[in-house]
Amino acid sequence: MQGKVALVTGGAGGLGQAICAALAGAGASVVAGYNRSAAAAEALALRLPRPVPEAIHAALAAPVTDSQALATLAEDIARLYARCDILVNCAGITRYVPHADLDALDDALVDDILATNVRGVIATVRAMRGLLERSGNALVVNISSIAGRTAMGSNIAYCASKAAVDNLTFSLARALAPAIRVVSVSPGLADTDFVQQMDRAWRDEQAGRTPLKRLAAPEEVGLAVLAAATHLSFSTGVVIPVDGGRPLQ
Repeated sequence: MQGKVALVTGGAGGLGQAICAALAGAGASVVAGYNRSAAAAEALALRLPRPVPEAIHAALAAPVTDSQALATLAEDIARLYARCDILVNCAGITRYVPHADLDALDDALVDDILATNVRGVIATVRAMRGLLERSGNALVVNISSIAGRTAMGSNIAYCASKAAVDNLTFSLARALAPAIRVVSVSPGLADTDFVQQMDRAWRDEQAGRTPLKRLAAPEEVGLAVLAAATHLSFSTGVVIPVDGGRPLQ
């Protein structure tokens, strides 16, 4: 990854931090994109590993629902690095709503989820496409979720948004080939700080329903992204599960 530049939207989140660390640890320069978490992203950029001295990490505003701001982000990355080789669409939102409680799933929440989780992917790829095409060997990784396959997750709009992300991966892989590969990385429930704040009995139940009897470590999601960038060089338009075999149950 030496000499490569990677942009990770949602870089300050639990999965985003692990992805940034994996890419930086392999020698890439990493841009941690953020929306409202500027301080956390800046702190992350300072502590990311630099196994090669020329690697330069940064935290830049990447509000995925603002196309003009994303165009400015692309200009900033072009000015700072003159290239972008990897885009990881990790920004996402959700809120717990029981699936049967359709009244609680109000229009505003549905719109926010789809705007961030689905339109945000399209808008970010659109903004970064020129830089990615110049790379000659570029990769887009969309962070999906097992919820897109199982329809079990924090709410039904979230599940639908992640199914849409996987479908976008297929369409974008076809549309952007051969210059840009596009894959989804689809985690099961990951043991982030956010999940660790939830009820312990519930977390244990989820682990027990997984054949490997544990939750995904955020670092394992980061390593899956790194594998897509380094070893899976002939893969595009695919969904890479990091779910411990949960759909088998």
